[in-house]
Amino acid sequence: MSEKKILLKLGVDIGGTFTDVFLTDEISGRYWIGKKLTTHKDPSSGVIGLIKELLKKTGYELSDIFQIIHGTTLISNAIIERKGAKTALIVTEGFKDILEIARELRFEMDDLYIEKPSPLVPRSLRISINERILSNGSVYIKPERKDLNKIINFIKQNEICSVALCFLHSYSNSINEETVAGWLKERIPDLNLSMSCKVSPQIREFERMSTTVANAYVQPLTEKYLKNLEDKLKKLNFDGRLYLMLSNGGICTLNFATKYPIKILESGPAAGALAAKYHISKFSRKNVLSFDMGGTTAKICLINNGQIMTSNEFEAAREYRFKKGSGIPILGRVVDMIEIGAGGGSIARIDELGLLKVGPESSGSSPGPVCYGNGGTEPTVTDADLILGYLNPDFYLGGKIKLDFEAAKKTFVDISQKLNISISEAAWGVHEIVNENMANAAKIHATERGKDVRSFTMVAFGGAGPVHSYKLSQLMGISNLVIPPFAGVNSAFGFLCAPLCFDFVNTYRCDIKNINWEKTKKILNKMKQNGLKILLEAGIKKKDTKYELNCDMRYVGQSHEINVKIPFSVIDKKNNEKFKKYFEKEYLRQFSKISYNMSIEVLNWRIIASSNNPSLKIDSLNKTGKINNSSLKGYRKAYFRENKKYLNTPVYDRYKLSYGTKFKGPAIIEEHESTTVIGPKSILNVDSSLNLNIKNKIG
Repeated sequence: MSEKKILLKLGVDIGGTFTDVFLTDEISGRYWIGKKLTTHKDPSSGVIGLIKELLKKTGYELSDIFQIIHGTTLISNAIIERKGAKTALIVTEGFKDILEIARELRFEMDDLYIEKPSPLVPRSLRISINERILSNGSVYIKPERKDLNKIINFIKQNEICSVALCFLHSYSNSINEETVAGWLKERIPDLNLSMSCKVSPQIREFERMSTTVANAYVQPLTEKYLKNLEDKLKKLNFDGRLYLMLSNGGICTLNFATKYPIKILESGPAAGALAAKYHISKFSRKNVLSFDMGGTTAKICLINNGQIMTSNEFEAAREYRFKKGSGIPILGRVVDMIEIGAGGGSIARIDELGLLKVGPESSGSSPGPVCYGNGGTEPTVTDADLILGYLNPDFYLGGKIKLDFEAAKKTFVDISQKLNISISEAAWGVHEIVNENMANAAKIHATERGKDVRSFTMVAFGGAGPVHSYKLSQLMGISNLVIPPFAGVNSAFGFLCAPLCFDFVNTYRCDIKNINWEKTKKILNKMKQNGLKILLEAGIKKKDTKYELNCDMRYVGQSHEINVKIPFSVIDKKNNEKFKKYFEKEYLRQFSKISYNMSIEVLNWRIIASSNNPSLKIDSLNKTGKINNSSLKGYRKAYFRENKKYLNTPVYDRYKLSYGTKFKGPAIIEEHESTTVIGPKSILNVDSSLNLNIKNKIG
């Protein structure tokens, strides 16, 4: 293999149902893809097995790959399922109950039996010490070393695996946290330790503590998993770089992910948005709704004016899936998306009121939908799609999984009898309800951000996304739909689109009229130097690094901030008015009104340090300009609500659809990892990058 001029790069995505890989040669642009059911007991074994299969098919060795980028749901699953490490929390005396007190808000005012999320660290595993930093950063009480023995005994008696340190106002001065952390490391060198001054050095005690605790809770599990994966790869002679996908849409080193696993919590979903941005970057489309539907969940993200929308706070493990405030708050930059319990494995049922419901419970990869034949007994969305004729029972995953059509029909008998409708109507009901659930959630998500989805183009992918996208886009009033190549493994491809990217935040609260610019410059320079150090360690040259400044700002007296992008050139005492104008422009965009009489303050200063975006060459072009008539595979009966019956629908081989192909629906287009359904009122056109451009008739 060494004689060949190759530069191989691999993306690996572990989802709740399937594990996907995408391998590309950056020199030739050739690519290879793979997909198989996730091995939940040991996710790394499934990854290694799939990589071996792919390499065997291509004839390459693992040593030929110079870079692997990996994303995983391991962290989020550990928090949801409460399967993290036994963790202790060390706090300032008098602040042991912050996790329970939280914000003293009810996320559901009318529910008398409301269930708040249980803290990851119970009160019995929290210990306080006498120390105090004031809000201005001055040291009021230094920690005393005599408290160390009390802490050490507490850790040993309770068999603690990981420790979170979160002292009052440590964001303004970290000396007390660092002092206690140093003492602990002296006595217990191998202790997993998370300090809030490192994990999340910003104001708001509850959110900072929640984030630090979550980091400590998953740190031992993450370290074990990543070490196991790294060892397995080394045994197979992999000597390239292994990176992890971050929740913010960038990638990071193994060392960084091990220290701050909370920053890779939403790694998989973020990659899908990056891939959607890549696919539309060559065209004039600037406003895009990224729709990723897999076996367990659907993820929807807005790309506004060519930029992926992000947020600086999100929630994990919500008790009520759509209720803000019912989860564990996490501080940190993340791709702003909504995740819905709607996937191919979502289970359908009749509720206590006799109504048909779908999800959020999922059959996952084991046992999976009934039609998989792996022991599933409850009807799912995939079973419904099979009954409706959308899926080919002999060509699922390119024929790797044979779907049992009769078993799927039998599992819908109970629903059809209870609702007094046919099995086909019951299957359509499931298909329609899951689409309605996703459409409603997406509309709310967009409206809350001041966007009208009807003006957006939808880019749909994931194993189940192209099956549901045509009807979903109609429900949302979206006329332009794009299905990119290799849609079924698009998130794995998205990992390859990501730059190295690290976020830093520091709280320095000040009125913009009275900013201490020397202090500000010191804060920003320190964050930039930290970013540069990590980027250089990751192999990035200094000339290929870049930095972005954002500030959390608000009118004095407000309880919430807006995030404002600020040029570095404005950071000067002569530019206070310019600084103000950037805030007013963003505030006006979001709220359509500004106040000329209120003072403005900055709360947090944020630096994003990143490498340049990777240059990708993907050989998916087929610019023949000729329609390949051999692309028609045959016909299959498929149900379309517009006609209220099954139609004899043409089925096309996507791999034989060339640039310039154009036809009207209905149609079904098959590829190994996904299936695209096109409605009777839609028109398809294949562009020069082999995207399927579908024009929907709305209304």
